[in-house]
Amino acid sequence: MDLLDVGRVVLGLVLLIAGGEALVRGASTLATRLGIAPLVVGLVVVSAATSAPELSVTVGAVLAGDPDLAVGNVVGSNIANILLILGISALILPLIVKRQLVRFDIPVMVGITILLLALALDGEISQLDGVILFAAAAVHVVLSFWFSKRDPELVDAIDVPAAPSKLSPLAQSLLAVVLVLVGIGLLVLGANFLVTGASNIAASFGVSSLIIGLTVVAIGTSLPELATSIIAVRRGERDIAVGNIVGSNIFNIGVVLGIPAMIFPSGIPVAASAVALDLPLALAAAVALVPIAFTAFAIARWEGGMFVVLYVAYTAYLILNAVQHDALSGFTTVMVFFVLPLVAVTLIAVTAYEVGYLRAKKTLTESASPTDPSSASK
Repeated sequence: MDLLDVGRVVLGLVLLIAGGEALVRGASTLATRLGIAPLVVGLVVVSAATSAPELSVTVGAVLAGDPDLAVGNVVGSNIANILLILGISALILPLIVKRQLVRFDIPVMVGITILLLALALDGEISQLDGVILFAAAAVHVVLSFWFSKRDPELVDAIDVPAAPSKLSPLAQSLLAVVLVLVGIGLLVLGANFLVTGASNIAASFGVSSLIIGLTVVAIGTSLPELATSIIAVRRGERDIAVGNIVGSNIFNIGVVLGIPAMIFPSGIPVAASAVALDLPLALAAAVALVPIAFTAFAIARWEGGMFVVLYVAYTAYLILNAVQHDALSGFTTVMVFFVLPLVAVTLIAVTAYEVGYLRAKKTLTESASPTDPSSASK
């Protein structure tokens, strides 16, 4: 570890913040000018842009003969996106979840994660597996645009008046495109600086490639999602914030793993420890979002806090295990007997609370209805 690596980390953070701001501004303007729902922009445009660092790192890792880093990057990024990025975003401001996300996009995210786990059971992501994953992501993009034109909730979001501007519509569109391109460039550059510096620092402590991919690189390549989501939340673009995370996870599996698997004849080997532990944890994180989003169509601050705590626990055990051992056998036992039961209990508690709250709210609404004779007499 040296000062140059520390400088890379700091510069990377600065570029990520600037890139996130430019990307959100440009994407939200394009959504208004082109008549595209902000949710779809988050699911497709922003998620693809913020996943560019993951794609760059994964292709580079496979070319360098380091598949553990490639797989760990994608799996770790998906876990971080849900538990850490969504968690922090919800702590800043409770997130509203559109019905399309609950009915279609989140189930697709869960489904493609299950598909990845099933395809990896033989210890590799083959060329055919890559084609299947890429096709699943492509179908999701097409259906997202198709649903956006037919969902009244999303159509209403498109009709929100744009802020007054002295620029002509054409100039606004061109400026938005420039901001998106600049934002993507800054995000990729910032992520590369940060990942390089952080990986060098971690490697100096003798940490394995899989652990580096699951932690340092995963968090580093997820920082564009974090920067974009936080800026989107602060600007009131909460559709972009949530859609960005869900779309990014789908994109990571379908494109970031799918394309390298299709390009390289030998495919991408998957470590047995990743199949036994990390992929199931990525699936558990995706499933954890289902009842939270479904019960109240929102992610509250305390739910975001719960996600962050779970991620900190996961990372802490992962790092402790890496320091004590170079494999993940001991960590598997800890996760199976502690973290996963904790997640299950938390999901049950959250679901029960939200269902009870909604029932109580519905009862109060019905009792105060104007059709109620007692309320009408008042």
